[in-house]
Amino acid sequence: MRKSRRGQVDPFIVMDVVDAARRLEEAGRSIIHMEVGQPGTPAPAAARAALARAMEAGPLGYTVALGIPELRRGIAQLYARWYGVDLDPDRVIVTAGSSGAFLLAFTALFDAGDRVGLGEPGYPSYRQILRALSLEPVGIPTSDANRLQPVPADLAGIDMQGLIVASPGNPSGTMLARDHLSGLMQAARARDIAFISDEIYHGLHYADRATSALEISDQAYVINSFSKYFSMTGWRIGWMVVPEDHIRTVERLAQNMFICPPHASQIAALAALDCVDELEANRAVYAENRRLMLEGLPKAGFTRIAPPDGAFYIYADVSDLTDDSLALSRELLEEAGVAVTPGLDFDPLRGARTLRFSYARATADITEGLRRLQAHMQTRAKRS
Repeated sequence: MRKSRRGQVDPFIVMDVVDAARRLEEAGRSIIHMEVGQPGTPAPAAARAALARAMEAGPLGYTVALGIPELRRGIAQLYARWYGVDLDPDRVIVTAGSSGAFLLAFTALFDAGDRVGLGEPGYPSYRQILRALSLEPVGIPTSDANRLQPVPADLAGIDMQGLIVASPGNPSGTMLARDHLSGLMQAARARDIAFISDEIYHGLHYADRATSALEISDQAYVINSFSKYFSMTGWRIGWMVVPEDHIRTVERLAQNMFICPPHASQIAALAALDCVDELEANRAVYAENRRLMLEGLPKAGFTRIAPPDGAFYIYADVSDLTDDSLALSRELLEEAGVAVTPGLDFDPLRGARTLRFSYARATADITEGLRRLQAHMQTRAKRS
Protein backbone atom coordinates (compact mmCIF):
# COMPACT_ATOMS: atom_id res chain seq x y z
CA MET A 1 0.00 0.00 0.00
CA ARG A 2 1.22 3.52 -0.78
CA LYS A 3 2.64 5.83 1.87
CA SER A 4 2.51 9.60 1.98
CA ARG A 5 5.71 11.62 1.77
CA ARG A 6 4.62 13.80 4.66
CA GLY A 7 4.26 10.73 6.86
CA GLN A 8 7.97 9.93 6.60
CA VAL A 9 9.07 11.90 9.66
CA ASP A 10 12.23 11.28 11.65
CA PRO A 11 12.09 9.07 14.74
CA PHE A 12 11.96 10.59 18.21
CA ILE A 13 15.36 9.23 19.31
CA VAL A 14 14.68 9.57 23.02
CA MET A 15 11.81 7.11 22.66
CA ASP A 16 14.21 4.67 20.99
CA VAL A 17 16.48 5.10 24.04
CA VAL A 18 13.51 4.42 26.32
CA ASP A 19 12.80 1.22 24.41
CA ALA A 20 16.43 0.07 24.57
CA ALA A 21 16.46 0.76 28.33
CA ARG A 22 13.24 -1.21 28.74
CA ARG A 23 14.74 -4.24 26.98
CA LEU A 24 17.77 -4.15 29.28
CA GLU A 25 15.50 -3.93 32.33
CA GLU A 26 13.50 -6.90 31.10
CA ALA A 27 16.79 -8.79 30.89
CA GLY A 28 17.42 -8.02 34.57
CA ARG A 29 19.62 -4.91 34.33
CA SER A 30 19.24 -1.94 36.67
CA ILE A 31 18.85 1.24 34.60
CA ILE A 32 18.86 4.81 35.87
CA HIS A 33 16.60 6.94 33.67
CA MET A 34 18.05 10.32 32.77
CA GLU A 35 16.72 10.22 29.21
CA VAL A 36 13.06 11.15 29.31
CA GLY A 37 11.42 14.36 30.54
CA GLN A 38 8.90 12.67 32.78
CA PRO A 39 8.39 13.51 36.45
CA GLY A 40 9.01 10.62 38.80
CA THR A 41 6.05 11.74 40.88
CA PRO A 42 2.38 10.81 40.28
CA ALA A 43 -0.50 13.17 39.62
CA PRO A 44 -1.38 15.09 42.79
CA ALA A 45 -3.30 13.09 45.39
CA ALA A 46 -6.35 15.38 45.29
CA ALA A 47 -6.49 15.03 41.49
CA ARG A 48 -6.57 11.25 41.74
CA ALA A 49 -9.20 11.41 44.47
CA ALA A 50 -11.38 13.78 42.43
CA LEU A 51 -11.37 11.39 39.50
CA ALA A 52 -12.20 8.41 41.71
CA ARG A 53 -15.25 10.27 43.05
CA ALA A 54 -16.35 11.26 39.56
CA MET A 55 -16.08 7.70 38.28
CA GLU A 56 -18.32 6.47 41.06
CA ALA A 57 -20.82 9.28 40.53
CA GLY A 58 -21.65 8.51 36.93
CA PRO A 59 -20.41 7.83 33.40
CA LEU A 60 -17.72 9.96 31.83
CA GLY A 61 -18.43 10.86 28.23
CA TYR A 62 -17.92 13.57 25.68
CA THR A 63 -17.48 17.12 26.90
CA VAL A 64 -17.70 20.28 24.84
CA ALA A 65 -14.85 20.49 22.35
CA LEU A 66 -12.92 23.26 24.08
CA GLY A 67 -13.03 21.67 27.53
CA ILE A 68 -15.30 21.79 30.56
CA PRO A 69 -16.03 25.41 31.55
CA GLU A 70 -14.84 24.89 35.14
CA LEU A 71 -11.40 23.85 33.94
CA ARG A 72 -11.14 26.72 31.47
CA ARG A 73 -12.01 29.15 34.28
CA GLY A 74 -9.48 27.46 36.55
CA ILE A 75 -6.70 27.85 33.99
CA ALA A 76 -7.62 31.51 33.50
CA GLN A 77 -7.32 31.98 37.27
CA LEU A 78 -3.90 30.35 37.15
CA TYR A 79 -2.73 33.17 34.83
CA ALA A 80 -3.96 35.71 37.36
CA ARG A 81 -2.13 33.89 40.16
CA TRP A 82 1.15 33.29 38.34
CA TYR A 83 1.43 36.35 36.11
CA GLY A 84 -1.18 38.91 37.16
CA VAL A 85 -2.89 38.51 33.75
CA ASP A 86 -6.66 39.03 33.51
CA LEU A 87 -7.56 36.30 31.02
CA ASP A 88 -10.98 35.67 29.49
CA PRO A 89 -11.66 31.92 30.02
CA ASP A 90 -13.25 31.78 26.56
CA ARG A 91 -9.73 32.12 25.11
CA VAL A 92 -8.56 28.96 26.92
CA ILE A 93 -8.63 25.82 24.76
CA VAL A 94 -8.22 22.54 26.65
CA THR A 95 -6.38 19.98 24.51
CA ALA A 96 -5.25 16.36 24.44
CA GLY A 97 -1.82 17.20 25.80
CA SER A 98 0.41 19.90 24.40
CA SER A 99 0.82 17.70 21.31
CA GLY A 100 -2.87 18.20 20.56
CA ALA A 101 -2.36 21.93 21.04
CA PHE A 102 0.50 21.98 18.51
CA LEU A 103 -1.66 20.17 15.95
CA LEU A 104 -4.49 22.64 16.44
CA ALA A 105 -2.19 25.68 16.46
CA PHE A 106 -0.23 24.72 13.36
CA THR A 107 -3.42 23.83 11.49
CA ALA A 108 -5.22 27.03 12.50
CA LEU A 109 -2.32 29.35 11.69
CA PHE A 110 -0.62 27.96 8.60
CA ASP A 111 -1.31 26.71 5.08
CA ALA A 112 0.51 23.84 3.40
CA GLY A 113 3.97 24.96 2.35
CA ASP A 114 4.28 27.71 4.97
CA ARG A 115 7.61 27.99 6.76
CA VAL A 116 7.84 28.00 10.56
CA GLY A 117 11.01 29.01 12.40
CA LEU A 118 12.26 27.26 15.51
CA GLY A 119 15.41 27.64 17.55
CA GLU A 120 17.96 24.84 17.55
CA PRO A 121 18.54 23.05 19.81
CA GLY A 122 14.82 22.62 20.40
CA TYR A 123 12.02 20.15 20.96
CA PRO A 124 12.21 17.68 18.05
CA SER A 125 8.49 17.05 17.65
CA TYR A 126 7.98 20.63 16.44
CA ARG A 127 9.80 19.70 13.25
CA GLN A 128 8.06 16.38 12.77
CA ILE A 129 4.52 17.67 13.41
CA LEU A 130 5.14 20.53 10.99
CA ARG A 131 6.36 18.11 8.32
CA ALA A 132 3.38 15.79 8.84
CA LEU A 133 1.12 18.80 8.19
CA SER A 134 2.98 19.65 4.93
CA LEU A 135 4.66 22.65 6.58
CA GLU A 136 8.37 23.43 6.40
CA PRO A 137 10.35 23.71 9.64
CA VAL A 138 13.15 26.26 9.46
CA GLY A 139 15.93 25.68 11.95
CA ILE A 140 17.44 28.79 13.54
CA PRO A 141 20.86 27.97 15.04
CA THR A 142 21.26 29.59 18.46
CA SER A 143 24.47 30.42 20.26
CA ASP A 144 25.95 29.87 23.70
CA ALA A 145 26.30 33.65 23.94
CA ASN A 146 22.50 33.95 23.75
CA ARG A 147 22.01 30.97 26.07
CA LEU A 148 20.70 28.75 23.26
CA GLN A 149 17.69 31.00 22.65
CA PRO A 150 16.91 32.88 19.41
CA VAL A 151 17.26 36.67 19.28
CA PRO A 152 15.66 39.11 16.82
CA ALA A 153 18.86 39.39 14.77
CA ASP A 154 18.67 35.64 14.09
CA LEU A 155 15.39 36.16 12.21
CA ALA A 156 16.82 38.59 9.66
CA GLY A 157 16.61 37.40 6.09
CA ILE A 158 14.63 34.25 6.92
CA ASP A 159 11.39 33.80 4.99
CA MET A 160 8.86 32.39 7.43
CA GLN A 161 5.21 32.68 8.34
CA GLY A 162 5.53 31.50 11.93
CA LEU A 163 7.94 31.35 14.86
CA ILE A 164 7.80 29.04 17.87
CA VAL A 165 9.89 29.63 20.99
CA ALA A 166 10.12 27.75 24.28
CA SER A 167 11.03 29.23 27.65
CA PRO A 168 12.25 27.36 29.64
CA GLY A 169 13.66 25.52 26.67
CA ASN A 170 14.01 21.83 26.00
CA PRO A 171 16.80 20.63 26.04
CA SER A 172 18.60 23.66 27.47
CA GLY A 173 16.39 24.73 30.38
CA THR A 174 17.29 28.35 29.61
CA MET A 175 14.66 31.08 29.77
CA LEU A 176 13.87 34.23 27.82
CA ALA A 177 14.00 37.38 29.93
CA ARG A 178 10.97 39.63 29.55
CA ASP A 179 12.71 42.17 27.31
CA HIS A 180 14.20 39.37 25.23
CA LEU A 181 10.78 37.73 24.72
CA SER A 182 9.21 41.10 23.98
CA GLY A 183 11.84 41.83 21.34
CA LEU A 184 11.16 38.55 19.56
CA MET A 185 7.40 39.15 19.64
CA GLN A 186 7.78 42.67 18.27
CA ALA A 187 10.10 41.49 15.49
CA ALA A 188 7.62 38.77 14.54
CA ARG A 189 4.61 41.08 14.55
CA ALA A 190 6.41 43.66 12.41
CA ARG A 191 6.73 41.02 9.69
CA ASP A 192 3.28 39.42 10.20
CA ILE A 193 4.88 36.26 11.56
CA ALA A 194 2.54 34.23 13.78
CA PHE A 195 4.09 33.80 17.23
CA ILE A 196 3.72 30.60 19.28
CA SER A 197 5.05 30.47 22.84
CA ASP A 198 5.64 27.00 24.30
CA GLU A 199 5.37 27.46 28.07
CA ILE A 200 5.07 23.81 29.08
CA TYR A 201 7.83 24.08 31.70
CA HIS A 202 6.42 27.12 33.45
CA GLY A 203 6.29 26.61 37.19
CA LEU A 204 9.61 24.74 37.10
CA HIS A 205 12.05 27.57 37.79
CA TYR A 206 14.86 27.86 40.33
CA ALA A 207 15.26 31.62 40.67
CA ASP A 208 13.12 34.17 38.84
CA ARG A 209 9.92 32.82 37.29
CA ALA A 210 9.39 32.64 33.56
CA THR A 211 7.56 35.39 31.68
CA SER A 212 4.44 34.43 29.76
CA ALA A 213 3.92 35.86 26.30
CA LEU A 214 0.46 36.88 27.53
CA GLU A 215 2.10 39.43 29.83
CA ILE A 216 3.34 41.19 26.70
CA SER A 217 0.63 40.79 24.06
CA ASP A 218 -2.63 38.99 23.30
CA GLN A 219 -1.42 38.41 19.74
CA ALA A 220 0.18 35.04 20.30
CA TYR A 221 -0.71 31.40 20.74
CA VAL A 222 0.44 30.23 24.18
CA ILE A 223 0.73 26.48 24.78
CA ASN A 224 1.04 24.72 28.12
CA SER A 225 0.31 21.36 29.67
CA PHE A 226 -0.38 19.50 32.90
CA SER A 227 2.45 17.08 32.06
CA LYS A 228 5.47 18.70 33.69
CA TYR A 229 4.79 20.97 36.68
CA PHE A 230 1.58 19.09 37.48
CA SER A 231 3.17 15.61 37.03
CA MET A 232 0.45 14.36 34.67
CA THR A 233 2.31 13.15 31.57
CA GLY A 234 0.24 10.04 30.88
CA TRP A 235 -3.05 11.82 31.40
CA ARG A 236 -2.57 13.64 28.07
CA ILE A 237 -4.15 16.93 29.07
CA GLY A 238 -2.92 20.38 28.09
CA TRP A 239 -4.18 23.76 26.97
CA MET A 240 -3.52 26.77 24.81
CA VAL A 241 -4.60 30.38 24.87
CA VAL A 242 -5.50 32.01 21.55
CA PRO A 243 -6.51 35.52 20.44
CA GLU A 244 -10.23 36.16 20.73
CA ASP A 245 -10.83 36.20 16.98
CA HIS A 246 -9.24 32.72 16.66
CA ILE A 247 -11.50 30.92 19.13
CA ARG A 248 -14.15 29.75 16.67
CA THR A 249 -11.57 28.61 14.12
CA VAL A 250 -9.82 26.46 16.71
CA GLU A 251 -13.13 25.19 18.06
CA ARG A 252 -14.21 23.89 14.65
CA LEU A 253 -10.87 22.15 14.20
CA ALA A 254 -11.02 20.64 17.70
CA GLN A 255 -14.56 19.35 17.15
CA ASN A 256 -13.50 17.48 14.04
CA MET A 257 -9.99 16.37 15.00
CA PHE A 258 -10.49 15.34 18.63
CA ILE A 259 -14.22 15.75 19.52
CA CYS A 260 -13.03 16.75 23.00
CA PRO A 261 -10.14 16.27 25.44
CA PRO A 262 -10.36 13.20 27.72
CA HIS A 263 -13.12 13.82 30.26
CA ALA A 264 -11.38 11.87 33.03
CA SER A 265 -8.17 13.85 32.61
CA GLN A 266 -10.06 17.15 32.68
CA ILE A 267 -11.58 16.28 36.05
CA ALA A 268 -8.18 15.40 37.49
CA ALA A 269 -6.59 18.52 35.99
CA LEU A 270 -9.19 20.79 37.56
CA ALA A 271 -8.38 19.42 41.00
CA ALA A 272 -4.63 19.55 40.33
CA LEU A 273 -4.78 23.33 39.95
CA ASP A 274 -5.34 23.64 43.70
CA CYS A 275 -2.57 21.24 44.80
CA VAL A 276 -0.02 23.99 45.34
CA ASP A 277 1.78 22.54 48.37
CA GLU A 278 2.33 19.12 46.78
CA LEU A 279 3.47 20.63 43.48
CA GLU A 280 5.88 23.01 45.15
CA ALA A 281 7.31 20.10 47.14
CA ASN A 282 7.99 18.36 43.82
CA ARG A 283 9.76 21.47 42.55
CA ALA A 284 11.95 21.46 45.65
CA VAL A 285 13.04 17.92 44.73
CA TYR A 286 13.97 19.07 41.22
CA ALA A 287 15.92 21.96 42.71
CA GLU A 288 17.95 19.53 44.81
CA ASN A 289 18.44 17.23 41.83
CA ARG A 290 19.63 20.19 39.78
CA ARG A 291 22.17 21.05 42.48
CA LEU A 292 23.45 17.49 42.51
CA MET A 293 23.72 17.40 38.70
CA LEU A 294 25.60 20.69 38.46
CA GLU A 295 27.99 19.41 41.09
CA GLY A 296 28.27 15.80 39.90
CA LEU A 297 28.34 15.98 36.09
CA PRO A 298 31.65 17.90 35.96
CA LYS A 299 33.17 15.24 38.21
CA ALA A 300 32.21 12.71 35.53
CA GLY A 301 33.91 14.79 32.85
CA PHE A 302 30.86 16.62 31.52
CA THR A 303 32.16 20.11 32.14
CA ARG A 304 30.71 22.17 29.28
CA ILE A 305 27.26 22.88 30.65
CA ALA A 306 25.23 26.03 31.24
CA PRO A 307 23.22 26.05 34.47
CA PRO A 308 19.56 25.85 33.46
CA ASP A 309 17.03 28.41 34.68
CA GLY A 310 14.11 25.98 34.61
CA ALA A 311 12.64 22.67 33.42
CA PHE A 312 14.60 19.58 34.54
CA TYR A 313 17.34 19.16 31.95
CA ILE A 314 21.03 19.81 31.54
CA TYR A 315 22.41 20.08 28.01
CA ALA A 316 26.07 19.25 27.77
CA ASP A 317 28.59 19.89 25.02
CA VAL A 318 30.55 16.63 24.77
CA SER A 319 32.64 17.54 21.72
CA ASP A 320 35.78 17.05 23.84
CA LEU A 321 34.70 13.44 24.37
CA THR A 322 33.10 12.40 21.07
CA ASP A 323 31.67 13.50 17.75
CA ASP A 324 29.06 10.72 17.94
CA SER A 325 26.65 11.41 20.78
CA LEU A 326 24.43 8.53 19.71
CA ALA A 327 27.28 6.07 20.19
CA LEU A 328 28.20 7.65 23.53
CA SER A 329 24.61 7.42 24.75
CA ARG A 330 24.55 3.72 23.81
CA GLU A 331 27.81 3.20 25.67
CA LEU A 332 26.47 4.89 28.81
CA LEU A 333 23.31 2.81 28.67
CA GLU A 334 24.93 -0.57 28.03
CA GLU A 335 28.08 -0.19 30.15
CA ALA A 336 27.08 2.23 32.91
CA GLY A 337 23.37 1.46 33.11
CA VAL A 338 22.41 5.14 32.67
CA ALA A 339 20.00 6.19 29.93
CA VAL A 340 20.63 9.66 28.46
CA THR A 341 19.49 11.35 25.25
CA PRO A 342 21.83 12.16 22.33
CA GLY A 343 21.58 15.72 21.11
CA LEU A 344 20.65 14.65 17.59
CA ASP A 345 17.01 14.78 18.69
CA PHE A 346 17.29 18.50 19.36
CA ASP A 347 19.79 19.80 16.82
CA PRO A 348 20.25 17.92 13.51
CA LEU A 349 23.42 19.86 12.69
CA ARG A 350 25.28 20.09 16.00
CA GLY A 351 23.60 17.41 18.07
CA ALA A 352 26.23 14.76 17.38
CA ARG A 353 28.36 16.62 19.92
CA THR A 354 25.82 17.07 22.73
CA LEU A 355 23.88 15.05 25.33
CA ARG A 356 20.78 15.88 27.36
CA PHE A 357 20.51 14.71 30.96
CA SER A 358 17.12 14.76 32.71
CA TYR A 359 16.91 15.13 36.48
CA ALA A 360 13.16 14.59 36.76
CA ARG A 361 13.35 11.35 38.74
CA ALA A 362 13.75 10.73 42.48
CA THR A 363 16.82 12.17 44.18
CA ALA A 364 18.09 8.69 45.05
CA ASP A 365 18.06 7.81 41.34
CA ILE A 366 19.96 10.98 40.46
CA THR A 367 22.58 10.25 43.12
CA GLU A 368 23.05 6.69 41.87
CA GLY A 369 23.12 7.78 38.24
CA LEU A 370 25.85 10.30 38.94
CA ARG A 371 27.86 7.66 40.81
CA ARG A 372 27.62 5.32 37.82
CA LEU A 373 28.53 8.05 35.33
CA GLN A 374 31.57 9.07 37.35
CA ALA A 375 32.79 5.48 37.71
CA HIS A 376 32.28 4.72 34.01
CA MET A 377 33.93 7.88 32.74
CA GLN A 378 36.94 7.31 35.00
CA THR A 379 37.31 3.80 33.56
CA ARG A 380 36.83 5.18 30.05
CA ALA A 381 39.58 7.76 30.57
CA LYS A 382 41.98 5.03 31.70
CA ARG A 383 41.18 2.96 28.60
CA SER A 384 41.99 5.87 26.31
